[in-house]
Amino acid sequence: MKVLMFFIDGFGLGAKGEDNPYFFARTPFFDQLLGGHALYGDSLVVQGDRAVMIPTDACLGVPGIPQSATGQTTLWTGVNAAQAVGRHINAYPPHSLQEIIQRFSIMKVLAGRGKKVTFANAYRQEYFDLVEKRKARHSTSTWVALSSGRALRTIEDLKLSNAVYQDFTNRMLIDWGYAVQELTPEQAGQNLAQLAGQHDFTLYEYFLSDRIGHAQDMARAIEVYQNLDRMIATCAENLNLYDTVLILVSDHGNLEDINRKSHTLNRVPTIIVNENYQETGFERIASLIDVTPYVLDLLGS
Repeated sequence: MKVLMFFIDGFGLGAKGEDNPYFFARTPFFDQLLGGHALYGDSLVVQGDRAVMIPTDACLGVPGIPQSATGQTTLWTGVNAAQAVGRHINAYPPHSLQEIIQRFSIMKVLAGRGKKVTFANAYRQEYFDLVEKRKARHSTSTWVALSSGRALRTIEDLKLSNAVYQDFTNRMLIDWGYAVQELTPEQAGQNLAQLAGQHDFTLYEYFLSDRIGHAQDMARAIEVYQNLDRMIATCAENLNLYDTVLILVSDHGNLEDINRKSHTLNRVPTIIVNENYQETGFERIASLIDVTPYVLDLLGS
């Protein structure tokens, strides 16, 4: 069994109405998977022929609005990070969360048990330079990737189709002056599926959803939903969904309510795609805490 975990930052389950960009977005792949336009806050568990959507708690039993550092640490360790530190922490993980990651990271655990793991995202050299000069800090996903002992992927890997950038089209890199090919969502989906086929566990992070949610840009938010649908559709088409589980996860809500500049208290969708998903034990998932144990069981670890 292989697992591709596709992380979508700030991807919550909102209301049916004009404040929710998903309400207006055309998402034929998600609709086909789930038997309709079903990514709403009033949905219960939604099951299709080869996919299930589980509304998942991101509040973690801690007062306040869910935030990225604690939500992602919880998602990728199975430890309730917000309860461990007594609050929700935004942005970059402090030392207390880094310690949890170093002990319990899903990628560290899997690598330690002989599984082939990878973080699909490409990094710019400028990023490494800024971190070395202490002018930038590692995100939670980067700490998780580094905990495995595997090297981070670079722009050179991206040029060889052996990595995917955070916006997956490479448009951000081109705007910054990089000589890289602009990709369609479909091309990016093919590249991600190819990487996933070479590893037992692959993690990919998409960050643009959270950024555009904070910007409260309805047109771009609709575009995000539609491009994700296209990218993930092609990725799924290029996976062997009998021996690979594609799992879409998030850390907190945001994009689904364009009237709010902050994160939301909404549940997030955990979407599991596999021809035999009914046999994977998905019923155990109710909170971000449950995702890592679920994946470790899938991979026999």
